[in-house]
Amino acid sequence: MVAVVFYGLSVVYSVFLWRKGFRQDNRVNYILLLAAFGFHTAAMLIRGYRLNHCPVSNLYEATLFSSWTIVAFYLVVGLWSRLRFLGAFASPLLFAMGVLALTSGLDTPGTNIPEVPKVWTSLHAAFLSLAYGAFGLSFVAAIMYLTQERNLKFHKLRAIFSLMPSIQRLESVAGRMLVSGFILLTVGLAVGVLGLGYLDSSRNVRGDPKIIWSALVWLIYLGLIVMRWVFAQTGRRFALGAVGSFAFVLLTFWGTNMLSPLHNP
Repeated sequence: MVAVVFYGLSVVYSVFLWRKGFRQDNRVNYILLLAAFGFHTAAMLIRGYRLNHCPVSNLYEATLFSSWTIVAFYLVVGLWSRLRFLGAFASPLLFAMGVLALTSGLDTPGTNIPEVPKVWTSLHAAFLSLAYGAFGLSFVAAIMYLTQERNLKFHKLRAIFSLMPSIQRLESVAGRMLVSGFILLTVGLAVGVLGLGYLDSSRNVRGDPKIIWSALVWLIYLGLIVMRWVFAQTGRRFALGAVGSFAFVLLTFWGTNMLSPLHNP
């Protein structure tokens, strides 16, 4: 809860940054998110030690772990001062995810399947959460790209004097985060497949909504990678694809998890 309060303070300060066209120093916002990350990490460690497993066993924990990975990626990228303003766009997403997790009753008993060793379920969930964190930062960079492109089109002087990096650099950040997320997603799904090998063969998992959804998300991001690096579809189309793909993940993640007998027995 303390971490969510700091995310909220970051949102308030981000409004100030937006109104000033990002010409103000962003170190304050970086420090606010660093403080939130510290409390967020402490809360997850306490919960993990108390439950004796990686805290990613239900929707509440998955939501908090995904937002934690977004902050972690941002704090690394934000070491370069000209990218710190990404936090102004990441903080509203982080605050919304934190409020959702705390107020929507997602913290139900864990749904780990007894037949699968905990190491497989923990690794599977951890890699997928890291992947969604990378996709989330790619989403933020893509929004920044679209914002900067609009500034260049309609407010050229504002874009020139802004502390935002060039749209080429923003596109590069979005692309790299997307590739990192895709690799983590692939590893996470592979670990999940290995874990399913421990299940009783009579259990029907092929038609599970969550498995179908995960395969669809993998194909969507594969399509974005092919579009960018094979067919050279860059710029606005790629940015819109990164935004739309993560929006799809956010809008469907919880629903498919609730419909899945395997993940929500």
